[in-house]
Amino acid sequence: MLTLPVRRTVVFYRTEKGRCPVADFLDLMPPKVAQKMAWVLKLVQDLDIVPSQYIKKLTATDEIWECRVVFGGNTYRILAFFHGKNQMVLTHGFMKKTPKTPLQEMEEAQRLRTDYLRRQGNA
Repeated sequence: MLTLPVRRTVVFYRTEKGRCPVADFLDLMPPKVAQKMAWVLKLVQDLDIVPSQYIKKLTATDEIWECRVVFGGNTYRILAFFHGKNQMVLTHGFMKKTPKTPLQEMEEAQRLRTDYLRRQGNA
């Protein structure tokens, strides 16, 4: 179990041109997968303690977390980071095909985090 601050908000990262990688990812998912991912994100917003089967910090990164969904034998992830104490920014998603989260996915999340914080004036 993971204890996170109460009253969290979940926001989608957007590029400077307005593209939203998480929305693009969810649009490609079967409806039931997207629905389960939305349910997990609701847990992140509402629960004081979020079960680690749904959210986990990636140890090989500075501040990257993964929202985790298993559905129909497939594993899906949305990577994210916290901005301040209670805002979770979702960077992008992917279908996980290996036991470990691919390095390129973690690097992409870190790149998007750096971009977001730079544009927010927090880099």
